[in-house]
Amino acid sequence: MSNSLETLRPGASAAQARVVLFDFDGTISLVRAGWEDVMVPMMVEFLAETNSGESEAELTELAEDFIGRLMGRQTIYQMIELCEQIEKRGGTPKDPLEYKHIYLDRLMEKITDRREGLREGRIAPDELILPGGRRLLEELSGRGLTMYLASGTDQVYMREEADLLDVSKYFNGGIFGALDDYKSFSKKILIDKIIRDSEFAGEEFLGFGDGYVEIENVKGVGGVAVGVASDEPECVEVHPKKRERLVGVGADWIVPNFNAHDELMSALFPGE
Repeated sequence: MSNSLETLRPGASAAQARVVLFDFDGTISLVRAGWEDVMVPMMVEFLAETNSGESEAELTELAEDFIGRLMGRQTIYQMIELCEQIEKRGGTPKDPLEYKHIYLDRLMEKITDRREGLREGRIAPDELILPGGRRLLEELSGRGLTMYLASGTDQVYMREEADLLDVSKYFNGGIFGALDDYKSFSKKILIDKIIRDSEFAGEEFLGFGDGYVEIENVKGVGGVAVGVASDEPECVEVHPKKRERLVGVGADWIVPNFNAHDELMSALFPGE
């Protein structure tokens, strides 16, 4: 199934689409690829401190499950869940924001070389974009669609990384990320606002994302959605667990990357 398009809902199309919502990390950007390898061990470390008697493997499975379930939402929600799991085991958790900052510090250590490499020109932007991603953005942008970028990653970082990858120019609708006041932003709030403030109807939405949240939100208003179930960092094969989650919330198509460009365009805009 590598480099191919899987159609889950034959007959679905984006022919009516006038607005496109993209997730960022894992959908366009690979700057933060491997973030789970930072978050999961951190969660296991803090859960183990409760001395619940669970093995490292059991705690790892627990952490992977709720991290995956909350993927696409702001990072703070994964930290809130961590606090709840610590409490459930009789521990006294820190503030969720404190856990978030510990995680971001550790992640930044992992990805500093990538960010600096882009900044200094040692890494070409397309090396850290999902394969075929720029061609897709140029094609959709060239169609005159209103394009939004929305992420659960902190807005200050994701805007900077979008600039480093030279993709900000495609998003004429705006670039939106997580805020410390996490209740004031979500992809659902953004979609509802776009519909409320414009002439767009739900069925005019096309969404791309690797987390269930953006797919669920776009499908919830009557749009169509492409689930990006990429097995990072190679991004050649479909990741089975990601696929399962995206299928479960109604993705119309599944791709491991955007290399099957012509096939994807024919599916989205049939008859052209």
